[in-house]
Amino acid sequence: MPAEVMQIEIAVDPYAPAVYPPRKRWTRAECTSLESTGLWERDHLELIEGELITKMPKKRPHTIAYLYLLEWLGAVFGIRYLNPETAIDVAPEDNPTSEPEPDIAVLSSLASAYVKSNPPASDVRLVVEVSDSTLAFDQGPKARLYARADIQEYWVVDVKSSRIIVHRIPTNGIYATIAAYDRGETIAPLVAPDSPLAVSTIFPDE
Repeated sequence: MPAEVMQIEIAVDPYAPAVYPPRKRWTRAECTSLESTGLWERDHLELIEGELITKMPKKRPHTIAYLYLLEWLGAVFGIRYLNPETAIDVAPEDNPTSEPEPDIAVLSSLASAYVKSNPPASDVRLVVEVSDSTLAFDQGPKARLYARADIQEYWVVDVKSSRIIVHRIPTNGIYATIAAYDRGETIAPLVAPDSPLAVSTIFPDE
């Protein structure tokens, strides 16, 4: 005969605040200090708003779109004015806990001017993220971080939908205008209005 099972009802307050396990919030100074010990390699981590974000492995369509766009930006601005996959500074209030590494940043000075420090946000003319599985993150926390830094133009290359989502006019920590440009359309950077990009040219053939 099976043993009797006692059921106990546990009351749950649906309005109680959610409780999460404690998480470590990092600063750039802490990351630099730990990295200098040689115990930690940060090649695939990015510090965003105090959290270390794992950078996702790149799939082939992501890599192709990145290379085609890098080539086009190099032709328009000069390859030495590009800052590919390397950290930039953001707003003063965000710098202690954020060190983003956008896929591409177009700089106002030669890249060689920033050998000993990150390019400041004021020297970033255009910032680009190529998104495959990270679209929500790039359009959310990343967009707000760049807007607070007063970076005037931010492109999100949406690989899955073969489009470029253009963010402009940073206002009160967000971009006031957001527009998507699909295959068959063209878009020119604010700082190079006479150099339109055909969106279809940066994506592999369908």
